Amino acid sequence: MFGIEINLMFIKNMFKKLYMMAILGASVACHATPGQPIKVAGSKNLEPDEQQAIVCKEVTEMITNYNYKKIKLNDSISTVIFNRYIKSLDENHNYFLASDLNDFDQYKTQLDDDLQNGELNHVFYIFNVYQKRYNERIKYSLDQLNKTYDFTQKDEFMFNREDQPWVSTVSDLNKFWDKRVKYDLLNLNLATPDLTKNKETLKKRYENLIIQSAKLNNQDVFQLFMDAFTESIDPHTNYFNQSNAAQFNIDMSKSLEGIGASLSSENEYVTIKTIVKGGPAERSKLLTVDDRIIGVAQGKNGEFQDIIGWRLDNAITLIRGPKGTTVRLKILPKGKTTTNPKIVELVREKIVLEDQLASKEIRTYNSNGKTVKIGIINVPGFYLDYKAYQAGDKNYRSISRDVKLIIDSLKAQKVDGIVMDLRQNGGGSLPEAIQLTGLFIKTGPVVQVRDVKNRIEQDDDDDPSIAWNGPLAVLVDRFSASASEIFAGAIQDYGRGLIVGTQTYGKGTVQSAIDLDKVIGNSFSRLLASVKGKSAPASTGTPTSFGQINLTIAKFYRISGSSTQHKGVIPDIKFPSAIPLDKYGEDTEPSALPFDMIARSSYTPVGNFAAVIPQLKTLHDTRMQTNVNYKNLLEDIADYKKRDAEKTVTLNEAELKKQHEEDDAKTLAHDNARRAALGLKPLIKGEPRTKDKDADFLKIEAGQILTDYIGLKPQS
Repeated sequence: MFGIEINLMFIKNMFKKLYMMAILGASVACHATPGQPIKVAGSKNLEPDEQQAIVCKEVTEMITNYNYKKIKLNDSISTVIFNRYIKSLDENHNYFLASDLNDFDQYKTQLDDDLQNGELNHVFYIFNVYQKRYNERIKYSLDQLNKTYDFTQKDEFMFNREDQPWVSTVSDLNKFWDKRVKYDLLNLNLATPDLTKNKETLKKRYENLIIQSAKLNNQDVFQLFMDAFTESIDPHTNYFNQSNAAQFNIDMSKSLEGIGASLSSENEYVTIKTIVKGGPAERSKLLTVDDRIIGVAQGKNGEFQDIIGWRLDNAITLIRGPKGTTVRLKILPKGKTTTNPKIVELVREKIVLEDQLASKEIRTYNSNGKTVKIGIINVPGFYLDYKAYQAGDKNYRSISRDVKLIIDSLKAQKVDGIVMDLRQNGGGSLPEAIQLTGLFIKTGPVVQVRDVKNRIEQDDDDDPSIAWNGPLAVLVDRFSASASEIFAGAIQDYGRGLIVGTQTYGKGTVQSAIDLDKVIGNSFSRLLASVKGKSAPASTGTPTSFGQINLTIAKFYRISGSSTQHKGVIPDIKFPSAIPLDKYGEDTEPSALPFDMIARSSYTPVGNFAAVIPQLKTLHDTRMQTNVNYKNLLEDIADYKKRDAEKTVTLNEAELKKQHEEDDAKTLAHDNARRAALGLKPLIKGEPRTKDKDADFLKIEAGQILTDYIGLKPQS
């Protein structure tokens, strides 16, 4: 079995945090001896370290030798990596000057050699110029708050400059940032018409950006560049540094070892935002939401480290730790001053993220006067607590085990059908996709896998037991990917259930998570000597962690022989997609592998929906003609396309206020139309919108389609 199947959504969202910043300034031209850091005058220069050089070489070797795509680095690929790296820094062309890009041009075809040699000074130089520009831009923005603003002028701000040329002069870039500051201030003024107060709010916001910029370290730069490299080769081969690898594995297992509290950074304080029920933090009854952690000590006698002003990820690393170990926290209760902190001692435990596990609900429908009960199972990811599984823990959590228990409870409640909701499910464990499919079929192939040597392996469900043999539907959307597509594709190929929703993502590749500590550990001295160009390495101490690479090692295929790559799974009953198909999906990734097919597996379908699908579509379409939520969804999709094409926004207060009021009125009208259809009283302007279980009409409609099928089944 090939390792794990990577969670797509985790990867796509994980790195969009501190990196996307802004900068301006004069051109910085500077050259240095190869292998030496290139200094940027007037800037805090971040520099690569020896460990990063080693990781760079090792990851490059793995990708060029073992990645499924079998690609060799050359000047053409180097240019792609360079362009992606620049885009990740300044996608909107707001910060660099044209002269900066002219200076960087010398590295465009150099990066392939740099990667193979572990040379990182060039990419760090580019980032240091970027950070210099960023700080200059934010400081310039702060200075503009002293100006007098006229919001009655007819003027526009071009917020989307992605297709615009790089600005040539500082004065031209200043003109853009003048409007950027004015737009920020105008938005605050529309909410609260107090210009003095709003300027102070914006001042604090800009000052905080400078503070956060100062917290960036060389790991951030290295991670950003490695993202540009790996995603230029293959969108799903990824390198994770230590903290990101830890977060990835938490996402895969839906558990962590710690105190049972989520944290955020607010005004330089690490602040408790939520407390996990049943965890050490809750049971102590000594911590509450909005308490601030100002110091952390390990064990009963360790010295406290002051963490005020720390980056959140560094603070979390101190607070988390192996279960059974003790951590002491210096707590500043909400509203208290720093003169009176309290000490809280906690023993870390394994925390299961219950809110991210499979869950259920039962909905009732009417079919020709008969009540039909439909169980809806939310499947947020194909998680597996692999560490607990390896340790022999009989109670390890996995999606297939959790869903099996849920199905048993739904059967006890005598449901007539089950909807598996896989929307927003980016994947997870490949074995779990097979196990989950096995809950609905007797035995047989589930997925085919072709490795780098073109060997094809068929993975079967060998367990003859079936957890649910009744009516089944699978609800998917554009962000259903990877393991979700294996499951949905197998259910569709067997004719075991109806697939409803929108075309899925189209990720048909398999990744294996490789712990670089295990790979590099034994050869650390040899690699370090190679990087330094010496016969024997200097003493470097023990590295904290080399991180992890998730390497694409195979491609999976449906048992019908079709790949899900690019095309995804096409539903039997299609819903309109609120997620733009032309912006999100494997077919929008330039470096993605192509669609292809292999031979069909030997399997016997257990059902065929061909005869009833036209009837189900007719019933669905008829309902949607009078469905208020469906009408609103179509309008929202049209509005999104219109707004997405816009590149400018007015800076006239009256005009912008009118736009906001029209948008708010439309949203309120949509809400009240939905509430009227549910028999609820309308909301008035300004009244808070409450969540209700009937808001998700696509989920309700999936259950209705299955109910229709149950009604038609005796005649089919």
